[in-house]
Amino acid sequence: MGGTTVRWGVLATGGIASSFTADLLEMRDTENAEVVAVASRTTAGAKAFAERFGIPRAYGSWAELAADEDVDVVYVAGPHSAHRAAAGLCLEAGRAVLCEKAFTLNSREAEELVAVARRHDRFLMEGMWMYCNPSIRRLAELVKDGAIGEVRTVHADFGLAGPFGPEHRLRDPALGGGALLDLGVYPVSFAHLLLGEPDRVQADALLSPEGVDLNTGMLLGWDAGATALLSCSLTADTPLTAAVTGTKGRIELGRGFFHPDRFTLHRDGAEPEGFTAGIGSRRGLQYEAAEVMRCLRAGEKESPLVPLDGSLAVMRTLDAVRDRIGVRYPGDEDEQGLGRLQARVPRLGDE
Repeated sequence: MGGTTVRWGVLATGGIASSFTADLLEMRDTENAEVVAVASRTTAGAKAFAERFGIPRAYGSWAELAADEDVDVVYVAGPHSAHRAAAGLCLEAGRAVLCEKAFTLNSREAEELVAVARRHDRFLMEGMWMYCNPSIRRLAELVKDGAIGEVRTVHADFGLAGPFGPEHRLRDPALGGGALLDLGVYPVSFAHLLLGEPDRVQADALLSPEGVDLNTGMLLGWDAGATALLSCSLTADTPLTAAVTGTKGRIELGRGFFHPDRFTLHRDGAEPEGFTAGIGSRRGLQYEAAEVMRCLRAGEKESPLVPLDGSLAVMRTLDAVRDRIGVRYPGDEDEQGLGRLQARVPRLGDE
């Protein structure tokens, strides 16, 4: 890397790429972050993005960005269907990668991507910014330290009212459309953070005419006795809240649980305790950017906050949910597809 400065490339130019780049630019002076290049599928799109954010180099192909030796790390922000190819290309070219959630289309692709990173000894992290949020980190510490006893239930939801027309990317199976990978990944990841990978999965969903999920409910179970009731929707503005309950209390997160600035701890027999960790003027994406840069400066190949094995486990659960509700993507047709998840994550009630 160029001294203490971390030089970023941005791959894709959509809404999340814009938000992330804006946060990076606000970190330029205080945390030595520099955005030096952007790539899109078209040179015109890349140039427009570069002009908007004052980025010096704009590329009309992923390969050009991947080959840019002045780039330390690439933020991959395209659709889910592009993550495996784009991130893999950058890793093989010697770049570190922060890849947006959901990590890939399915667990097979995620395993391939992790294998590429480990084979080339390159840093790779899923962009699960929720895990880097100070409030979420503090909540996880309290749960781990037994503040609410043994966890028994997790509740979380993420729904948007839409409507999203048939032409929208969220309705396109080829782009990994549906509520689950875009929104459901947050409730699922929240449950994983607190309980690890579930032993059993059940789910039900309303599917669109294109075959993607519009409204999905999930029930996850663990052998230790915990359950998680989770939901995601592209048809309803849900509360966007979360709660974890244990044998000695509970913790509640208000609307926008996936990027909170506060939460409330209720201990049995005690007054509620409020915990606050302000996000500031940025969008909340700065915490994952800071974690990536900390890892790169320390020579770490993966983040302890967003470990690769954890991202693989989440993808297995998402695959299991899709298996239950009957959602298939074109990439699932390779090799054994989703069917192999049947044995790895049993349904609730299976022997």
